Amino acid sequence: MNQKRILVVDDEENLRHMMKIILSREGYQVYEAADGENALSMIRSTPMDLILCDVRMPRMDGMTLLETIAPKNYRPIVIMMSAYGTIETAVTAMKMGAYDYVSKPFQSDEVLLTIKKAFEHQSLKDENEQLRKQLTETRSGVDLMIGDSPPMRRLRALIERVSQYDSTVLITGESGTGKELAAREIHLRSPRRDNSFVPINCAALPESLLESELFGFKKGAFTDARADKKGLLEEANGGTLFLDEIGDLPISIQVKLLRFLQDGKIRRLGETTEREVNVRIITATNQDLKKAVDEKRFRNDLFFRLNVIQIHLPPLRERREDIPSLVDHFARRFSKKYEKPAIRIEPEVYDLFMSYPWKGNIRELENVVERVILLSEGETLSAANLPEDLFPAENRWGEFMKDAATLREAKRKLEREMIQQALLRTGGDKRKASESLGITLRALQYKIKEYQIGKMTGEGGENG
Repeated sequence: MNQKRILVVDDEENLRHMMKIILSREGYQVYEAADGENALSMIRSTPMDLILCDVRMPRMDGMTLLETIAPKNYRPIVIMMSAYGTIETAVTAMKMGAYDYVSKPFQSDEVLLTIKKAFEHQSLKDENEQLRKQLTETRSGVDLMIGDSPPMRRLRALIERVSQYDSTVLITGESGTGKELAAREIHLRSPRRDNSFVPINCAALPESLLESELFGFKKGAFTDARADKKGLLEEANGGTLFLDEIGDLPISIQVKLLRFLQDGKIRRLGETTEREVNVRIITATNQDLKKAVDEKRFRNDLFFRLNVIQIHLPPLRERREDIPSLVDHFARRFSKKYEKPAIRIEPEVYDLFMSYPWKGNIRELENVVERVILLSEGETLSAANLPEDLFPAENRWGEFMKDAATLREAKRKLEREMIQQALLRTGGDKRKASESLGITLRALQYKIKEYQIGKMTGEGGENG
């Protein structure tokens, strides 16, 4: 068991000696300091779990020591003690970050109980923080945030910055890039994280239903309004409302949303009174809203209100170097979900995944990995485990050939593609692949090395 470190800070040597004996008997590792400066020096060299500190001391007193260590990222539990204490002193100390305050003279049992409660309190805080982190990871855009490509580093930095402010955010990107995940990530990093995150897809509901869903209604406002109902704006009060597919929002509702963004008030259907609502609005679209404005399908004034900060999510094809990390992440997740053993992924699988166009982006990649893990047998995932229909050559032709500037480059791309397809069909068997390609095994091995195609299954002989 890890011993807790306690630092006793007091200018009375006898008290320090007595406390060392008492605390050591309880299994604590005890350190001593005669004043605040001595204690501060000791804390810098040896992390402490708890400090038992006198208020009045020479050179640096206890309150100054408490004030000095309070802003630090690492902060031990502090219990103040004094023979000259008042209620005001105790309150001040606790406002500055002390856990508790004990008055001298005290019984040893009193101090031991206070210390025990302090450690129990800290343990509970640590446990709650860990649970919060786990919950945040479960609910946040962890899938989106994986990867260390330049676009992802820029995206993470931007999300971190904008999350601290209440300005509207417009998230753009192709379908499947993780726009809702990005919105959740912004919410969960913001001061609003303890309140609701409420998503709604503007394209999924008809105009009449969408209006009542957003703004709510009064009993009797229409035929089926049998009771008062809060709208999603009210449900998200104090938190964040995420409007996905904002480009499909009907013009009539665009007017009402604009009015809310201007004055922060809503009116339920059938009511005459307005209600104040404190909500951050995040929107997303895969459309060109500027074009929609030009075509009079989207209000220009609303576009400028929503587009205070724009975050663009790159498609997966523009961050291919992140694909192996995403594949590993999804493989771990689905292996756990379906109670499969941890799976080892062969290099040629990464090659095939990285060469695929992924028009459905992260969502498509996630679905493919889930399917492969679910159907896999054994603890190794190789090209032989991948259904051919996942990577039809006709879907990839235009994608991989479009960047070929010369005939020579096009030839190299075609050769590499044909070799990968042959290895896929044969499950990594190089002899069979070479035969299907009409070249020698030695020529195939040379081409694999030349084109830096991942190391295939088999280490020796005809398959090595």
